[in-house]
Amino acid sequence: MLGPATYGQVAFLIALYAVGTAPALILVVVLARYTATLAARGAEGISSLLTRTIRLIAIPSLVAILFTTLLARPVASFEHLGSTIPVLILGFSIALIWQVSIPRGILQGLQRFTALSLNLSLELVVRTATVVALLAANYAVSGAMAAVLLGLVFAFALGLIALRDHLGRSKTRVHLRVMAGFSLAAAAGIIGVQILYNQDVILAEHYLSSHAGGIYGGLNKIGTILFFLTLSVSQVLFPRVVEAVAKEEHPGRILLYSAGLLTLLGAGALLVFGVLPGLVVGVLFGPSFSDAVPYVFAVGVIGLALSLNNLLVQFFMAVHDLVFLPILGLGVVAEGVAIFLFHANVGQVVGDVLVTLLALLVLLAVRCYLLLPTLRASSLGEAEPKPALG
Repeated sequence: MLGPATYGQVAFLIALYAVGTAPALILVVVLARYTATLAARGAEGISSLLTRTIRLIAIPSLVAILFTTLLARPVASFEHLGSTIPVLILGFSIALIWQVSIPRGILQGLQRFTALSLNLSLELVVRTATVVALLAANYAVSGAMAAVLLGLVFAFALGLIALRDHLGRSKTRVHLRVMAGFSLAAAAGIIGVQILYNQDVILAEHYLSSHAGGIYGGLNKIGTILFFLTLSVSQVLFPRVVEAVAKEEHPGRILLYSAGLLTLLGAGALLVFGVLPGLVVGVLFGPSFSDAVPYVFAVGVIGLALSLNNLLVQFFMAVHDLVFLPILGLGVVAEGVAIFLFHANVGQVVGDVLVTLLALLVLLAVRCYLLLPTLRASSLGEAEPKPALG
């Protein structure tokens, strides 16, 4: 197992990786929306969408690898890493997650949730098995990052296999440029949520001691366990809301059902966090992280609040409401400022994030409450260019 100091280095690299995955999450949302619209209208073009997007994203993927290669030594020096290898692996991982997002976005838009869930869960299985083996072989930070990369290789191959029935089936050619307008709103929403649960790790690692930074990095991962545990709810919500819009139906009921299901799932995890915090920390990180035990339930609440915030952001994007953007931006700034002002210990940073996310949830819920009565099926849709033959 990794000690707090070494885990702090891993948490730093994973936080950078998570920031680098923001374009991937944007791509998932954009492709899911476009695919769902095509499917709802009975249009073809999935094969063209898949292959053309893979070719297009290959260019920035290569740029990402080159960029991280050039910055590998300065980043390793800044974080006191013993080698540049983890940073180089980070660059390849960021490039590959952008490719992995393409089949995942299409699977989500087609509402093939079983295949999507297998893709997500088996990536974690491969990653976990690999990291255990590499840590046992004394590949500490490099081993942790290599496990991320190998999990992504597996997920990309599995995604292509899941879409094999669409490969080469139709000659319909889609126009990728029609997705550009929605991409801007999706970028703002996805990046905002990404920053909310990653900037705290980076700031904590900077302001706190090496040991305390590692403890907070572990706590952050416990909170994100709950976030990712319930992420499938918002993944189901988004294409169904888009489908409802395309079919001139009101999507409010879908949101209420999804929020209730997400809260129920989160409550189950919170029960475990509240009753057995020591066991949670011991199983995940070992006895050297015992200082994290008092904060396990609080970071569980943080994870649930983040999940609900993300659910509302996904809904706002699906119904083309942009008022949420300044609200989300305010939440991002407030979290960073709170940590900048109050960071004496781990407990203060946990409190900063908890208060900020709960306040943001209230503001987004108020916006949703005001928006729902004004939604009309006839006014929700947005003109979508039709695919072209050839």
